[in-house]
Amino acid sequence: MKVAVRTLCEFAAREGDLDFRYTPAPSAEEGIAGHQAIQARRGYGYQSEYLLTGECLGLKLSGRADGYNPHRGRLEEIKTHRGDLARIRHHQRALHRAQLRAYGALLCRQEQRSSLELVLVYYDTGRDKETLVTETASAEVLWQELEQLCRHYRAWADQEADHRERRDAHLARLRFPFPAFRPRQRQLAETVYNNSRGGSRLLLEAPTGLGKTLGTLFPALMAMPAAGTDRLYYLTCRNTARQLAVTALDRLRQAQPEPLPLRTLELVAKDDACEHPDKACHGESCPLAKGFFDRLPDARAEAVQTRGPLTREVLATIAAGHQLCPYFLAQEMARWSDLVIADVNRLFDQSALLHGLIRQNQWQASVLVDEAHNLVDRGRGMYSVRLDQQRLLRLRKTAPQVLKRPLDRTARAWQGLVRDQPETTPVFLDALPSALIASLHGLVSALTEYLAEQPPDLALQELLFESVAFLKLADTYADHSLCEFHRAGRGRASVSIQNLVPADFLRARFEAAQSVLLFSATLSPGVYYRDLLGLPQSSRFTSLPSPFSADQLQVRFTPDISTRQAHRSASAPAIAELIARQYRSRPGHYLAFFSSFQYLEQVRATLAEQAPEVPQRAQAPGMSSPQRSEFLAGFQAQTGSVAFAVLGGVFGEGIDLPGDQLIGAFVATLGLPPFDAWHDVLKDRLQQRFGAGYDYTYRVPGMQKVAQAAGRVIRTPSDRGVIWLIDDRFLTPPVRTLLPAWWFESSPAADGVSTTG
Repeated sequence: MKVAVRTLCEFAAREGDLDFRYTPAPSAEEGIAGHQAIQARRGYGYQSEYLLTGECLGLKLSGRADGYNPHRGRLEEIKTHRGDLARIRHHQRALHRAQLRAYGALLCRQEQRSSLELVLVYYDTGRDKETLVTETASAEVLWQELEQLCRHYRAWADQEADHRERRDAHLARLRFPFPAFRPRQRQLAETVYNNSRGGSRLLLEAPTGLGKTLGTLFPALMAMPAAGTDRLYYLTCRNTARQLAVTALDRLRQAQPEPLPLRTLELVAKDDACEHPDKACHGESCPLAKGFFDRLPDARAEAVQTRGPLTREVLATIAAGHQLCPYFLAQEMARWSDLVIADVNRLFDQSALLHGLIRQNQWQASVLVDEAHNLVDRGRGMYSVRLDQQRLLRLRKTAPQVLKRPLDRTARAWQGLVRDQPETTPVFLDALPSALIASLHGLVSALTEYLAEQPPDLALQELLFESVAFLKLADTYADHSLCEFHRAGRGRASVSIQNLVPADFLRARFEAAQSVLLFSATLSPGVYYRDLLGLPQSSRFTSLPSPFSADQLQVRFTPDISTRQAHRSASAPAIAELIARQYRSRPGHYLAFFSSFQYLEQVRATLAEQAPEVPQRAQAPGMSSPQRSEFLAGFQAQTGSVAFAVLGGVFGEGIDLPGDQLIGAFVATLGLPPFDAWHDVLKDRLQQRFGAGYDYTYRVPGMQKVAQAAGRVIRTPSDRGVIWLIDDRFLTPPVRTLLPAWWFESSPAADGVSTTG
């Protein structure tokens, strides 16, 4: 069995407490530059990234040592850091040493050396300072230590190899859980299977009603043995979609003639799993972090023997039995699970766990991304950060004396930034504020040192994390992002780094995967998502035929109504009259979407005045989860009503209202983003990059929201409904071509389209 040296050491050499106290770390780019700087100054004969392989107790080990000088018999492992070396925890140093000595054992056997000088090089990137921890060891002792690690891992490796063999055998004959596929679902499944087996990148537009969750999971799992896939990641943009995947997998398990040996993990956010949110993640604060690695082996062994998915509830029970943190137990089980169901940030954000595991273990990983049309905005959010002056000023008043100086220095940097900017904001800065960034480095160092020795202080931790996040993105700042300064009042300034083109960050994630499938009901035009997400040019786009027909849907236009900003007040009576007329002709449940709460309220009030007999209700800003549930429950009432909502909000996608729960929708907007200064900059950047500034900034994102909202109407082959597209621009060719094609196919009148004034 193949195993990376780092994976071996992380399994067999970790001990003691879990300790996630923040230590200042260089960015990835700084770490690479630091390694290169050390390697460049070593001189003649020094060999960088030295490949080491060998077999020990049946395990095929491999890894790359940072540097080897054969003339001096010296092997180096380089670890970059920032600030006081003492902040690197004991368990981290122990792991570094174990890894170096394992490399040393392989080198002595590979090069037939009897002894070796081993050097841990701790390099402070901020001060360009090396600290060397040097020892000499014999080949015999090093090999004995390596055998001890491998002996500890070997039983687990044998178990893993047996599990893989049984898993692949079962997946190759996986049964579909229903007697037959839905209409077009077989075509969906075949497309997914071929993409997974062929190791391709595919943007797949799969219309509503195909059964996409099961229609993608089933073939992707079935393709794993043929493709040699190690791991399958099913990623979602919403918690509800994650639950649908867990449910679909349970249905798949129950349909098999014998238990399915498939380890499945549901990864949830830390806020949803943490048992002690008021405590810091280290053994001196949290009892579930104390001795974590000492108790982990037994908990891990129990988890891999568990039948059924390792959901949040199942992991919480296992963790409680071993007095472990359930969140970090889940992080560990991500190493040993065949299928991981998680949020997209687990693969795509700055410190993504799953991406790190792929790179470390050189896994062949297949990636499925559900509701992928959301990934552009989610990607931008992952690589954007905001820094608030008010937070710092508030903490400055009550901070301990030891933090006064760095807080004062940062406060002065804020004052200088504010003083240099005009009164009218927002302002887009030509460059990052250098004085503020310099002061943040000192503040982060001081906060780190203070929090390492003091009881948890959530307010100071938030300031620390906000500052660190800003500095990390500042290190990679380029034309893919924008720096914005905003002032809301005295002492209430903010500066943010806002990502515009997530492709520059996401590209490496896609490159690391064996195969990628991005799927959604609205993923046209495919080139838009390919460009903004950083998929390779060779990526394919496929749009599957809808299982529905235009005979199920009446698409109606309003060539005499404009919903442009200047015309909204004048349009309210006409829209209200149209809604009333439609409701009177066919009473039932309708959704009416508008561009803003203000516009929504204007039309709603007009409808109440013109047609008080038409029942109505409305989405309110900031609705709680119970309020949202109550709003959705209204669609099950026997008496129909017109439910007003904001396009692009929580009711614009991801809700399922089949049959009479929803018989029509009114969309009184093109969904275009605001024509403001920020979007003007975005438009210019996208024009420079892709030559499609207006379409990529406004038209495509807007019509994606329209198609999602209108897609709530027809959910099953027996549904019948109507969609009113209320704006004269819907009839223009650039807009209409972005509407789903099946709306206009095989209908007897005017391509399935009727118009009204």
